[in-house]
Amino acid sequence: MPNPAIIDDLARASAVTGDLIDRIAADQWSAPTPCTEWNVRDLVDHLVGINLVFVALFEETTMPEREADHLGTDPAGAYRRSAAALHAAAARPGVLEQSKATPMGVATGAEWLQWRIGDLLTHGWDLVQATGLAAELPDDLVEQALSFVRDQLPSQPRTGRFAESQTIEDNAPAVDQLAALTGRPVPWKP
Repeated sequence: MPNPAIIDDLARASAVTGDLIDRIAADQWSAPTPCTEWNVRDLVDHLVGINLVFVALFEETTMPEREADHLGTDPAGAYRRSAAALHAAAARPGVLEQSKATPMGVATGAEWLQWRIGDLLTHGWDLVQATGLAAELPDDLVEQALSFVRDQLPSQPRTGRFAESQTIEDNAPAVDQLAALTGRPVPWKP
């Protein structure tokens, strides 16, 4: 049986990312990010869209439109609503144990949440880089995400999802190692 603490970990990762999004200034939404194809608004739209994908996956409902604007006029509110919906969907009985097939493979709900937490923390790093805002990404969650992604990524296709891993010192902070593992140059410069 999966560890139900993963629901709390999801809430913590979602909250720290949400706190960052809440502090994005009006003139920062068009700033470039380490995800070269996205500006800050695009990246936040991706976060909301993927939260909604996970909701649909766990609730077995229709997937959201990929090209839709998920943010509207209230990006921070859209993020918070999507994070709350994901938390509720993931906390439903049996979701963590069920295996779900996607184009990226088959995994249990708990394993999909581990990917989601890693993605939230990695994109939290992206937002810090793009905006210069300070954030305390939880070290324990970052360490768990780094371990999970390091173990799982070699068996995953990188095309369209991750750039090639970047070189980084072994003693670099875990969040920088996670960023480099998922293809970000560390340090990043716009």
